[in-house]
Amino acid sequence: MQTSDLVNKALLFAAQAHNGQLRPGSTLPYLVHLSDVALEVATTLMVEPGYDPTLALCCALLHDVLEDTNIDEATLEAHFGPAIVGGVRALTKDPSLPSDERMIDSLRRIQQQPREVWLVKLADRISNLSTPPPAHWSPERISAYCTEAELILTTLSPASPYLTTRLRSRIDQYRNMTGVA
Repeated sequence: MQTSDLVNKALLFAAQAHNGQLRPGSTLPYLVHLSDVALEVATTLMVEPGYDPTLALCCALLHDVLEDTNIDEATLEAHFGPAIVGGVRALTKDPSLPSDERMIDSLRRIQQQPREVWLVKLADRISNLSTPPPAHWSPERISAYCTEAELILTTLSPASPYLTTRLRSRIDQYRNMTGVA
């Protein structure tokens, strides 16, 4: 299967899996977030060649399927194979862990994956920082989210100078937007 065919399959699969979900804090379909992440990754692939575009783009489109839908790993692997499901699994926080350990665990698992998976996490946080925080978040929660973004940046920055610069800028903009130091 050609890259564009598998990526298109991933887009359609993600659209069906997330059907009815909205981007948090908005009336936009969740697919907008997935597309935003995929566009960040696609731009990176153009600016910094040498990555596997199929792995990167499929993981970008599918990165929340295991975490936010009822799709299981076996189903995902049957459609997309072990490399893509491995990337998506690493990008999925483990709900059995205490909440303050989930991101550290995920980052550790992401670091064991090809760099394409690292790109997805960087792009995901860039996308998540592009909108204001949910209205119910306290200043402490917003600050913790920014601190977590800094951890992602520090941990995964070797994967991409382009996305590192983008995320650094987005964190700074988010801090300014929210008034969180």
